[in-house]
Amino acid sequence: MSTTNNVNGTASNEVLNSPFLKAIVQQVRGQDIYGVYKTWADDLLLKPYIVSKQKKREIPVDGDVDLMTKSRILTFYRGIAACIEQETGLMSQVVVDIGHEGFGWALVFSGRLLLTTRTIRDAHRFGFDSLEKLAEEGEKLIAKGVELAKTYPEVGKL
Repeated sequence: MSTTNNVNGTASNEVLNSPFLKAIVQQVRGQDIYGVYKTWADDLLLKPYIVSKQKKREIPVDGDVDLMTKSRILTFYRGIAACIEQETGLMSQVVVDIGHEGFGWALVFSGRLLLTTRTIRDAHRFGFDSLEKLAEEGEKLIAKGVELAKTYPEVGKL
């Protein structure tokens, strides 16, 4: 596996070994019904999540959100749900609703408990500056979700 990242130079093995990044890779491979990504390196599968600020400015926000971008957003939140489920034992689900203009929301829930809620703006430009920022954002949302799940486990089981 390569440890380079074309956006910011290099990414350490610790970042690539992040449980959240591994969960995203697992989600991508799980949705790959034709086996296209079977031989791809993990960092190559994560590359679409890295979008520089300049590249974001170049992406037009008029028109519908690209299907691949919607899929990437859904996979991001499914990775969060998988990590929360692994830590708490509560089955977690994801709902992402994005309108054609790029605005919407994402929910990660377990039973009747909302573990993570996010408003999505400019979905056309979804991405992170680096793998480190991707891992950091995901782990922050996971920590909040795990805290809620441990605080209200009975609501998560309804």
